[in-house]
Amino acid sequence: MAWNFFSLSPLTTKYRKVTTSEIPTCLVLKGVKYICSSSAIYLEHFINRDRSVNSDSFYASLIDNSTHKRHLDQIHSRLLVSGLQHNGFLMTKLVNGSSNLAQICYARKLFDGFCFPDVFMWNAIIRSYSRNNMFRDTIDMYRWMRLTGVHPDGFTFPYVLKACTELLDFGLSCLIHGQIIRYGFGSDVFVQNGLVALYAKCGRVSVAKVVFDGLYHRTIVSWTSIISGYAQNGESMEALRMFSQMRNADVKPDWIALVSILRAYTDVDDLEQGRSLHGCIIKIGLEDEPDLLISLTALYAKCGMVMVARSFFDQMKTPNLIMWNAMISGYAKNGHAEEAVHLFRDMISRNIKPDSVTVRSAVLASAHLGSLKLAQWMDDYVSNSNFGSCIFVNTALIDMYAKCGSVESARMVFDRNSDKDVVMWSAMIMGYGLHGQGWEAINLYTTMKQASVFPNDVTFVGLLNACNHSGLVKEGWKLFHSMKDFEIEPRNEHYSCVVDLLGRAGYLGQACAFIMKMPIEPGVSVWGALLSACKIHRCVTLGEYAAKKLFSLDPYNTGHYVQLSNLYASSRLWDRVAHIRVLMRERGLNKDLGYSVIEINGKLQAFHVGDMSHPMANEIFNELQILERRLKEMGFVPHTESVLHDLNYEEKEENLSFHSERIAVAYGLISTAPGTTLRITKNLRACVNCHSAIKLISKLVEREIIVRDANRFHHFKDGLCSCRDYW
Repeated sequence: MAWNFFSLSPLTTKYRKVTTSEIPTCLVLKGVKYICSSSAIYLEHFINRDRSVNSDSFYASLIDNSTHKRHLDQIHSRLLVSGLQHNGFLMTKLVNGSSNLAQICYARKLFDGFCFPDVFMWNAIIRSYSRNNMFRDTIDMYRWMRLTGVHPDGFTFPYVLKACTELLDFGLSCLIHGQIIRYGFGSDVFVQNGLVALYAKCGRVSVAKVVFDGLYHRTIVSWTSIISGYAQNGESMEALRMFSQMRNADVKPDWIALVSILRAYTDVDDLEQGRSLHGCIIKIGLEDEPDLLISLTALYAKCGMVMVARSFFDQMKTPNLIMWNAMISGYAKNGHAEEAVHLFRDMISRNIKPDSVTVRSAVLASAHLGSLKLAQWMDDYVSNSNFGSCIFVNTALIDMYAKCGSVESARMVFDRNSDKDVVMWSAMIMGYGLHGQGWEAINLYTTMKQASVFPNDVTFVGLLNACNHSGLVKEGWKLFHSMKDFEIEPRNEHYSCVVDLLGRAGYLGQACAFIMKMPIEPGVSVWGALLSACKIHRCVTLGEYAAKKLFSLDPYNTGHYVQLSNLYASSRLWDRVAHIRVLMRERGLNKDLGYSVIEINGKLQAFHVGDMSHPMANEIFNELQILERRLKEMGFVPHTESVLHDLNYEEKEENLSFHSERIAVAYGLISTAPGTTLRITKNLRACVNCHSAIKLISKLVEREIIVRDANRFHHFKDGLCSCRDYW
């Protein structure tokens, strides 16, 4: 029998004695497994009773190779029989072995059975709790250790610091830091690295920097900890600055540091530097590192290069949740809403559980698509998931419904949530503003204050937008000045709302004076609001002044040139219109082509001006001709001045009735049952002619027609528009 070889005492060969410490590990492990599988074989068969045998090494080897709790039981029993239960080295090994097998209760039992544990035994049990994510117990054991008079060493504190980091307990962290200094580990690099990571994780990155600056020897872990700390706390520029210092110190980054730097480049949308770092990652051979793939996906997705991001996503056989989130969010925020929704549906079809971030990105994509049917599907999904009570998701649903044209559904989501924070109240107020329901927004604001919810700066953006879309000048002016009651400093968005409010109402002089008195530098949105008001009221001189400011601040924004050209055209200043066209050509600028999208039976169909590509083009244009004839019979006179308001062929007079929104209306009429509400989205501002025509069409066909243009919603019904022609 093979076991007879191990029962020889002493173990000898022809030439020399062999100790048990020299037995190959594989044979020892086989022996342990055989012991545990047979009650007839006992551990003493392995013990060389000769005093020359190193029993500590033998038992330690057995413990290290144990793979099951019963192995440890057998070894512990033998230690008791051999009188070695007080051997601190072996009992510490047993505690560590129990921890490695996730047998924390057994480890604690062994610890409690040891009469006078030394610092090594204490470290073992503290390590056990820390490695098993029982961080509060880790701290409790550390306190007990100090109460018994045992002083911690350099191996104690890393586990204690990890526990403090996970607990995010800043007060406790400060106490531990004081004890680290007291026990003389203020210069221990491993302990100090733990402190840097701890303070950074607790959001006290300035304190982490103080500890970092005090390090005499900075390892890659030191640099990575401080860089990660800055990146995780939203201080991306500081993270990049520290990375530059690290490179100047000739310290080569590891993959953990590179992940943090990619995150920083992602946060600041620096695609150029991110791509440069990507090249470095390839050069050092880390391009297949999973965490770096995730970071690269997030970088390219956020910076708009969704095809590149998708290539990284597809490289992963089983993408984790972070990657799904990066890809779905990247699609949603970069004009690929349909792909975002498709990917979200693909994700849940694979039974991959999304988190709040995933769902909010999918809801955002649904809002961009403007499909009410899709919005209702998202709402149903949320209601039947674990996110039905998530305040962040429900706030996104309110915004989604408002942008999909149903402020009533948005209000239903709002009302069914009992726990409302200021963000949810603000979202509902913004929704009312988007639909031109100024008084509803103001009334909701009053209810909000009665509920003891204090407004924030976003609340006032929503309120001011609601007022300027409804012509509520006095109310908006009063609301703007009430911001100081809540110690809210106005931003450019607030100032631009007030300029828009005054300018739309014809108070151009007051609007200009308001700008001149601004305590901050007027931004693009402020001058843009003034230029828009000048176009409405044909104030060329002031409009030119606003345009000059805009061209200096944002010289490559096509919209500014179009606005000024529209102003000139409305005043019949053709030479200046021609000058703007030349200026745009010189700067390589082209006006965006207008298009409109209509939802029919849950499907979206897009049209551009004069679009003949649809299979039902003949029927659509026949319907357009019928509508045009009926409009003329009602006395409708086309606003031919509208042909001057854009710079492309869409504005030719003969094509006024062939604008994209008019084609979408005709298609909707022939594709749906009488009385069905038509929902249309246009990427540009609707022209005056189409606005007037659709008002009458809604009366002719006895339907509600909801049009969302670049600025707001228009609800056409019974020959009227919800904007009351104030847009």
